[in-house]
Amino acid sequence: MVQPARSGRLGSALLFAAALTPIAMLHTTVHAASALPALVLDKTQTTVSGLSSGGFMAVQLHVAYSATFAKGAGVVAGGPFYCAEGSVTNATGRCMAHNTSIPVATLVSTTKSWATSGYIDPVANLQNSKVYLYSGTSDNTVKQAVMNDLQTYYASFVPSANVVYKNNIASGHAMITDDTGSSCATTASPYINNCGFDLAGAMLQQLYGTLNARNNGTLGGSFIEYDQTAFITGHGMATTGWAYVPAACSTGSTCKLHVVLHGCKQNTADIGTQYVKNTGYNRWADTNKIVMLYPQTGTGATNSCWDWWGYDNANYSKKSGPQMAAVKAMVDKLGSGTPPANLAAPTGVATSGATASSLVVSWGSVSGAAGYNVYRAATKANATLVAGTSYTDTGLASGTTYSYTVRAVDANGAEGPASATATGTTTGTAAVCFTASNYAHTTAGRAYQSGGNTFANGSNQAMGLWNTFTTTTLKQTGPNYYVIGTCP
Repeated sequence: MVQPARSGRLGSALLFAAALTPIAMLHTTVHAASALPALVLDKTQTTVSGLSSGGFMAVQLHVAYSATFAKGAGVVAGGPFYCAEGSVTNATGRCMAHNTSIPVATLVSTTKSWATSGYIDPVANLQNSKVYLYSGTSDNTVKQAVMNDLQTYYASFVPSANVVYKNNIASGHAMITDDTGSSCATTASPYINNCGFDLAGAMLQQLYGTLNARNNGTLGGSFIEYDQTAFITGHGMATTGWAYVPAACSTGSTCKLHVVLHGCKQNTADIGTQYVKNTGYNRWADTNKIVMLYPQTGTGATNSCWDWWGYDNANYSKKSGPQMAAVKAMVDKLGSGTPPANLAAPTGVATSGATASSLVVSWGSVSGAAGYNVYRAATKANATLVAGTSYTDTGLASGTTYSYTVRAVDANGAEGPASATATGTTTGTAAVCFTASNYAHTTAGRAYQSGGNTFANGSNQAMGLWNTFTTTTLKQTGPNYYVIGTCP
């Protein structure tokens, strides 16, 4: 029989219900959320961290997607990869209370076997990872013995010199900060404690090395609530997640990415955006060009936990696990931006060869350009990339002046800055348009009526009923020659 929740104990209270029923589908009103942006990221600088169920999930992502998270992981109150082995009894027992030993050697063997079979990425990717582990001495939800076993597990894959394990602060089961939250030894919602220690900063500096000082003032970037249904529906995931994007990262600078995973009873349905905004990560992100991604479980997840024991899917810890694959897809989307082109603006832009319907635009070549785009005002004129240094723009109106700019394009499809503007005028007489009722067109000599209908002079195009209510625009293209149309 599954044990009931214990008062004041986050983990057991949040886990035991998983054995009873399959996960429910999420039925909430969909928020008006943005699409997750495509940014320019250095994909060798992607890391992950998490607390409690998020800590176990961070280990899963780090190990299963080690090619993606090769830079490293931070784990707060988590445990070894595949610790529960698909059993809620193991999850609440050995992986939290440590009431029986965790078979670390077996989990290491499973990890290697799954890597060989392709269920997870090759373990060799972990050799250069950095790892930061944290366990509070007053954490009675995930005992320090569990984190000790995680340290032993990582020793099979990550050099000991690359691992930091801090376990000497009397904190409860929580994400700790140096200035925000409940008293340090507390284990209670929102599970953010002020212990006088900047845990987010310590983790990020272990993973990335020396960083610029954090921003203790007003943040300069943007919080984005993004649509998670583009990556997954159901499976215990919320319809929206959050990201923090430093200002430089939204304007084309190359940035790092850190994925932050909340614990049980810490998603936005439980505590709003407190975990997103009050855990200290964003202050370091702002001054070090690190994008922060905060995926969210939803009300359909067992007690808002991440799936680290199989409540949603038997493959929960493999790359094919639905929550795992969804987070990976979010990471891929965020890093899909095109780096800005390192190209100069074309010079010597000029027009020539004017006809009544075309102009030739020419320019000087740009070093490193794979081709060029020609813009007529703000609209790209060419359908395909121009390989040479001239372009004939056709289908123009006679007697009309047009303005052009040109941009060089690199091999990645990124455009450089725009050239100076050049203008040119087509030959002939500019078309003149008249908009009036059909009756007024006939009295002005631009049309005639026959049988109660109206026809344009010259082209004889039917304009509709001859009355004062039907309005038509006629374009004069020659002496006493009119067509239905508009002028540029």
